[in-house]
Amino acid sequence: MAHRGLLIVFEGLDRSGKSTQVKLLADALNLKNLKSEIWRYPNRDTSIGGLINDYLGKKIELEDHAVHLLFSANRWETVSEMKRKLNSGINLIVDRYAYSGVAYTSAKEGFELEWCKQCDTGLPKPDLVFFMDTKIDELEKRQHFGEERYENIEFQKKVYSNFKKLFNFENLEDCLVLNARDTIDNLHQIIFKKTFEMIKNENFLTNKFSFLW
Repeated sequence: MAHRGLLIVFEGLDRSGKSTQVKLLADALNLKNLKSEIWRYPNRDTSIGGLINDYLGKKIELEDHAVHLLFSANRWETVSEMKRKLNSGINLIVDRYAYSGVAYTSAKEGFELEWCKQCDTGLPKPDLVFFMDTKIDELEKRQHFGEERYENIEFQKKVYSNFKKLFNFENLEDCLVLNARDTIDNLHQIIFKKTFEMIKNENFLTNKFSFLW
């Protein structure tokens, strides 16, 4: 039976070390001939992604509901390619996904968590989510923090609270929370071990996958 690829998502606050671990994991899997690709959301290479990039870079202003829908549309416009690659056995290592869309928009005044989830209903559900947990006060020390919209401490506190609700930090089932203050190498070893165990799990020798939410 064909082994489909895994959908592995990294989430966390801005500048929490996600991108570093995404690259390390993809490189390690490819070295073992486990074909893997790095994906990022927003995907800034599309027309929608270009608009989002200008918004995040504070070059343009957009209404908040429109912003949320644009982020969701940016995920949906790549979903056919995502399914094709997963079904062909390619592992996708994704830097941010629908969870970020929900956590960030619901941090804004007047937005409920459940409303924010609706437009991503039906997207492929990740097989594994790694949440990079860092002290919020340490974010300001990270290189380039503050360059993009949303990169301020008070807003990040609200986003963190929403992530806790989404992943139910008190009774974790949907994700593995990692201490982002640990060393890069230690984090990578934990991430790789968990991922490799899942790849070798016979439960994933199928082309079927679940969907959000």
